[in-house]
Amino acid sequence: MRKLVVGGVMAGLLGVIALVPTRSRTDAQQPPTAPDSLTAYRLAAADTGSLKGPRQPIFFRHDIHAGQYKMQCQYCHYSVGVSSEPGIPSLQTCMGCHMVVSGTDSSHKTEIRKLRQFWSERDDPAKPKLEWVRIHTLAKHVHFPHMRHIKALGPSACQTCHGDVARMPQVFKANNVNNMGFCISCHVERKVNRDCTACHY
Repeated sequence: MRKLVVGGVMAGLLGVIALVPTRSRTDAQQPPTAPDSLTAYRLAAADTGSLKGPRQPIFFRHDIHAGQYKMQCQYCHYSVGVSSEPGIPSLQTCMGCHMVVSGTDSSHKTEIRKLRQFWSERDDPAKPKLEWVRIHTLAKHVHFPHMRHIKALGPSACQTCHGDVARMPQVFKANNVNNMGFCISCHVERKVNRDCTACHY
């Protein structure tokens, strides 16, 4: 009798298992698809001394924001499409995300805490203000309208001059934009105006 009950239970279980949908063999062998992004290296602010480019008051990871999370340059540098200057993002722009986002590891959390502290002390005249170290500068007599270049060059406009920022943990000067030859070679390649008055006041 016991064998009969056990046999009936086993047959019932096999019937239920047969009804459960299973993945095909080819689906099971497929590796999970990786997100279409660049993976940023794990680095802490203490590591910035060994990286190219100047050390900033907050270790802002372009390779995480623009590379891993694929944030568009113009999300933060919002004035670049309508102004001659690209503009350094304001604390308010950063805090738009970082009121909620607090980072995934201790090094991110430390830098986000610094950002939040600058934000909370922004109206206190006794407290230091967040001042980024400028990386790209042009001579005062050079006229470089960013909005015109963004419009002409499209999605790859930024990296044409600034390099592949999406792979830079700390931004550095990839091209010598102060060298007139850099600009002229770009204009020659694209067959656009090379008259002196196009760039010089």
